[in-house]
Amino acid sequence: MHRALLRHRRRGGPPWRRLPGPARPEARIPWRSALFLAVFTMAGAHFAAEGQTGREPLDLLARLLLLAGPALLLLRLRLPRFTVYAVAGVCLVYLAAGYPYGPVFLSVVVAAFSAVVSGRRVAAWTALGALWAGHLAAGLWLHPWLPPEGGSGTPLLQALVIGAWLAVVVPVAELARVRREQWAREREERVRAEERRADEERLRIARELHDVLAHSVSVINVQAGVGLALLDSDPEQARSALTTIKSASKEALGEVRQVLDTLRTPGAAPRAPAPGLERLPELAEHAAGAGLRVTTETVGEAVPLPPGADLAAFRIVQEALTNVVRHSAARTARVRLVHGPGTLEITVDDDGPPSGADGPDGGTSGGNGLAGMRERAAVLGGGIEAGPRPDGGFRVRAVLPTRPAAHRTGPGEETP
Repeated sequence: MHRALLRHRRRGGPPWRRLPGPARPEARIPWRSALFLAVFTMAGAHFAAEGQTGREPLDLLARLLLLAGPALLLLRLRLPRFTVYAVAGVCLVYLAAGYPYGPVFLSVVVAAFSAVVSGRRVAAWTALGALWAGHLAAGLWLHPWLPPEGGSGTPLLQALVIGAWLAVVVPVAELARVRREQWAREREERVRAEERRADEERLRIARELHDVLAHSVSVINVQAGVGLALLDSDPEQARSALTTIKSASKEALGEVRQVLDTLRTPGAAPRAPAPGLERLPELAEHAAGAGLRVTTETVGEAVPLPPGADLAAFRIVQEALTNVVRHSAARTARVRLVHGPGTLEITVDDDGPPSGADGPDGGTSGGNGLAGMRERAAVLGGGIEAGPRPDGGFRVRAVLPTRPAAHRTGPGEETP
């Protein structure tokens, strides 16, 4: 999913703003449903009129009223309140004129349904109530003055049945409205989750690129300075520096290419294993090429680490040694790994004063080295401490959990 979002972003704009989604109701006119309802209403009214001998025949006015309801439904998404009142009024005029019962009520149902779904509940209830009250008055009391002549009006039982049928419309529409809002919330949550995943993926890639480039470029910079200084006086030492530059640049290019492949390849691209603490000897060798002697010490029984913790531990040691090369005059550094019950403690010490390249704090005043280490540790639920040592030098201490963190399910509750 994150690759799809990143491809959307490369085409222009944030990925979540270009994902396909439903059109806004205000931007369209529901002419298909209105046309279908007009045809169905006309055909159904002709069929219903054949079995109702005591009603007025369908004339031009009746057909215009039958078409007026579906025509008004074209406005139901833009003007739901006006539509439900207008359609109910058209239906009441049709019934008061003595025309046959039939699908004329369908337009009222659709208009009331749309009004409730759009949040106009009062309008829907009022329109349906006015329609039923007007029909009841016309059928029970006003029928002597209304067509057809000599009609007996509407029986009370029939009026009650019609009222009950209309009353069912609003609760059903209310259920549809609740379900629609639930779908909208779920869709919004999915979009936000995709945004978070995309942001996390971009942050992860940025951290990987920073760690790879910062370490390798620091080694290359130091060795380039050594090579230039010894090019005339000690060609062999200059050759050794150039060899180290070639090796560091080749490794950096390989790791950068691996990170970028995740952006270019759709689907599940094959990837080399992520680096871990088993590559500490390589870090020590590269640091030695930059003039920094690194010793390592492991305390406790080393156990296989989860991939995320293993990668974070490697990158923290790598960044700490890079800071020593870039910002300290130290010639030695010590890496100490303490494996405890469910935790891994990493300590990187150097014994030299700051070089003054970026600041006296080992680079904390400029750049993102320590910030990146803190982010990696925080993602796993750990922490980072960094600062000068009392006896001189600089220390970076990280504590990483090596077991899955508990997930909170509520206030004061946790599940492993």
